[in-house]
Amino acid sequence: MRPALDSELNPAMAGIDDAMLDGLVKGIPGGTAGLRLGDIGRQGWNLLAEDLALPVAVIHEPVMAANSRWMAGFLKATGALLAPHGKTTMSPQLFRRQLADGAWAITVATVQQLLVARRFGVVRVLLANQIVGRQAARTIVAELAADPGFEFYGLADSPQTVAGIANEARRAGLARPVNLLLEGGMAGGRTGCRDVEGALAVARAIAAAHPWVSLAGVEGFEGLVRGDSEPERLAGVHRFLDHLCAIAAACQREGLFAPGPVILTAGGSSYYDLVVARLGAAGIADARIVTRSGCYLTHDSGLYRQAFAHLRQRSPAARAVPGGLAPALELWAYVQSRPEPGRAILALGKRDAGHDAGFPVPERWHRPGAGGTPLALGGDHRVVELNDQHAHMAVPPHSPLGVGDMVGLGVSHPCTTFDKWQVIFLVDAAYRVTGAIRTFF
Repeated sequence: MRPALDSELNPAMAGIDDAMLDGLVKGIPGGTAGLRLGDIGRQGWNLLAEDLALPVAVIHEPVMAANSRWMAGFLKATGALLAPHGKTTMSPQLFRRQLADGAWAITVATVQQLLVARRFGVVRVLLANQIVGRQAARTIVAELAADPGFEFYGLADSPQTVAGIANEARRAGLARPVNLLLEGGMAGGRTGCRDVEGALAVARAIAAAHPWVSLAGVEGFEGLVRGDSEPERLAGVHRFLDHLCAIAAACQREGLFAPGPVILTAGGSSYYDLVVARLGAAGIADARIVTRSGCYLTHDSGLYRQAFAHLRQRSPAARAVPGGLAPALELWAYVQSRPEPGRAILALGKRDAGHDAGFPVPERWHRPGAGGTPLALGGDHRVVELNDQHAHMAVPPHSPLGVGDMVGLGVSHPCTTFDKWQVIFLVDAAYRVTGAIRTFF
């Protein structure tokens, strides 16, 4: 299998380190000017010593490394491939880490995200979305024409989508077909064919548009399955994966897949154990099973922490891999006011933390100048409201927190916190700053 990343000497990747930062960037100390991002780890900064401007986002590098090792072990145990959602982090430095640790490709959701991946050397990209509109089709075809080594997969769930990309490939005289994955969907969900007959109509349209497009596999996203209980959600996921397998089997019976490996892929960060097991048992010849979890790398303190606990309970393969996943992404803010006995106001808000899957979770605190390591905060400290720049935290009568203390918070669903930050610091176990990543949202 060819690597999914260009040479280590990719000049654009080196350019990230050359990005110049100053105090206009969140987290960078005031008065800083002309600092290369690549030199951040040489400043001797420590979060606990108040060397950074709060609020700030940090990633615990040792925890992230352990998460990556765990996922590599799970993939080895199951024989699946990983194309993580790059939209989670939109950080080429983290793309590079994931690919170096064995990821097969990077998944994106928009053409802009695809261009970020391409600029920074990713050579195999899965666009897990429909290719709609002239600009999207032209950009994809131009990327394929410019680089024979670029391997691309996009989605289609209608003959109109197929016609749009095929017509653009024909207009440009593209020398190879655009690989399309037939998307299966669910009633009330997002995109994707709701029944096998509708899916076959799209697959036949792809076959009829050869050599401009080719049917490379079947795709779906199980993360939207809803239910009032975990058993209900699991039953829904199983039904949806059965639907994808039925689509793939129907395409195989009609000989609609292009020659070569057949990609079977689904994936969020909650049910990837079920994805690899069910798609792997679909009976499709020469199938490659690809899951797309993106949140495993930093994990979280809410939605995916709970999901991983369920995953470990039901998956012998997951339990057999040593270690596990732990939260690596953390936000820090000062207590800026104690206006009432049961309330603390933190200098952090919606501009800093995602809240679509729950408010940030206060987990530890530190008093500047006191020395030592941060102390744990119990579940009786809770964020109960977020404003643009303030977090309202309910605290018990015995809370030790005072104005000027620092609070470390976990997040739920890291995707919507990453997009709040241009620069996120990497720290070691002692909160020494070892480097930084840049995002491209």
